[in-house]
Amino acid sequence: MIEASWGSNPRFTGGIEYRFIRAEGKTFPSARCLIPCSEFHMRAAGGKRYRVTLDSGNFFYLAGVWEPAMADWPVCYRVITVYANSDISDYQERHGAIIHRRQVMQWLDATVPETELLAIQPAHTFFVEEMKGARAGKPGAQRRLAL
Repeated sequence: MIEASWGSNPRFTGGIEYRFIRAEGKTFPSARCLIPCSEFHMRAAGGKRYRVTLDSGNFFYLAGVWEPAMADWPVCYRVITVYANSDISDYQERHGAIIHRRQVMQWLDATVPETELLAIQPAHTFFVEEMKGARAGKPGAQRRLAL
């Protein structure tokens, strides 16, 4: 595991720091990484915030790609996204590609085709709950993560 910054180097992308990359039409033959998660958050229209966990209660990983440190920008990563499944689509169009614990080495070693691993999850994969008050935390507070 290493500590990495979430988002690409804006120096090479016209001043924009990209934190996500769409899976469709792309391949990721190298620089794959995993972001360990127990939940992810989303904000829907009207500003309501939601916490999303696996319905099973298990932790999971988000599929990602990393970039080496360049100039004064640290090692960084971006989360690969897929179209939202039916549990999430009422709230937002996309979410991070889920890698289950049993798929970790398949993702890292590229032993299973990307199209199988970066797939839309079946219905009833996620549990979604509204976050209220102090439980919602500060938006964007986590910008660094050990990978």
